[in-house]
Amino acid sequence: MERFQIIFCFVLLSQLFAIPSSSAQQTPSQDEIYAQRMAYYYEFESPIVPWYYIAAIDQYERNIQAVRKDLPTREGIISMQFPTHFWTGPFNPSMQDTSPATIAYFGGNGLDGNNDGIADQAQDADVLRTLVRYLHKAHTTAGTFQAALEEYYENDQTINQIHVIASIYKKYNTVALAERAFPIPIRTNYSYKGTWGASRGWGGKRMHEGTDLFASYGTPVHSTSYGVIEVMGWNEYGGWRIGIRDLHNTYHYYAHLSSFHPELAIGDIVEPGTVIGYVGSSGYGKEGTSGKFPPHLHYGMYKFDGRNEWAFDPFPSLLIWERQAKKGQ
Repeated sequence: MERFQIIFCFVLLSQLFAIPSSSAQQTPSQDEIYAQRMAYYYEFESPIVPWYYIAAIDQYERNIQAVRKDLPTREGIISMQFPTHFWTGPFNPSMQDTSPATIAYFGGNGLDGNNDGIADQAQDADVLRTLVRYLHKAHTTAGTFQAALEEYYENDQTINQIHVIASIYKKYNTVALAERAFPIPIRTNYSYKGTWGASRGWGGKRMHEGTDLFASYGTPVHSTSYGVIEVMGWNEYGGWRIGIRDLHNTYHYYAHLSSFHPELAIGDIVEPGTVIGYVGSSGYGKEGTSGKFPPHLHYGMYKFDGRNEWAFDPFPSLLIWERQAKKGQ
């Protein structure tokens, strides 16, 4: 019995003072992931392809992988991945080729970025070196970096989204930009509920693509994200409205405003909590129409997947951002 008690105590103590498993130790935090990405971007940047454009392309690819079922999610710190024929060469008999020499012989683009003698898409360094070298070559051929992007993506909306992301990263000099904000000040009197899909009659039968947040005239409206002001002006449905495109291929639509913040203009970069305008009841008519409904903010979100853009319900996100805002009071 005494021997059993000694063994039991030894086992208990070994569990209490056990060294964490290697898998637990190797799980990086979000801040560590950001730091690892930044280290890669700085390592492979060039005067023609600065780090914030490498980061923007990588983030764009991460965004579309998150919403497209036809695209596999790449494992690793870097999300950029290339079509197999692009990597190995269109006439290469081996689509799994990792030899830099034969890849080059068959007109492929895959390169060895970490000096291990192979060009492997599973290696982050190889992917980034290939991306930067390709953009250099395309820039030399086409004459501008813009044309180099056009040669690869062949989609104006994609290229615009990459420029948006790059401009934000450049301004803040980091990719660690995960903050969000609730669009209405928490200490004010407001109310909202899920109104996604409700019918709307003015201007023809249509569905409600957003959430209405009711508040008093003049209540400040905050940007919910980092982003670039893409649209600012009058819309007969939304009245005075602002459209902001963010880092995650999402377009944020703020409508029925009474006015805009006077210091903002199209092309400006905003961050979570920036006052962009004020609650009103504008819309449903020609420019200047107001008062056809109670004052409120119509907030909509639209996702771009590299092919199409569509509306999705912002209500779940608003609940999360409201809860976070209340915790931060």
